[in-house]
Amino acid sequence: MEYKYKKTMVIDDNPIDLYIAEMVMATTGFAEKVICVSSAKEALEYLKPLYENPEELPDLIFLDINMPEMSGFDFLNEYQHLPENVRKKCIIMMLTTSLDEDDRMQAERNQFVRKFLNKPLDRDKLGQLM
Repeated sequence: MEYKYKKTMVIDDNPIDLYIAEMVMATTGFAEKVICVSSAKEALEYLKPLYENPEELPDLIFLDINMPEMSGFDFLNEYQHLPENVRKKCIIMMLTTSLDEDDRMQAERNQFVRKFLNKPLDRDKLGQLM
């Protein structure tokens, strides 16, 4: 199978949403490898040491907004302090079940967020990204 992306990351505290995202990416040829992490802090810990090896970074990051401890927006505040080669390599897609228009506007104003998607990820949503 030929994959669109080598590596993606999904950051979500809901194990069911992580599973759905991983399965839909694998079965559609979207990503060769899917890194699933259950918190924004865990994602930052994964990304930080990879600045010296940008080929190991995910091409896309699917970021949930509403998570305990550190929200998706809190993640973005920390993400802006990562080295430039990390920020240039990783494209961020916000994921949410929120219908709050303020969340959508805040995500769309963020320089690192490329797209705002409603959960769950499915074949059609990934098709729009291909």
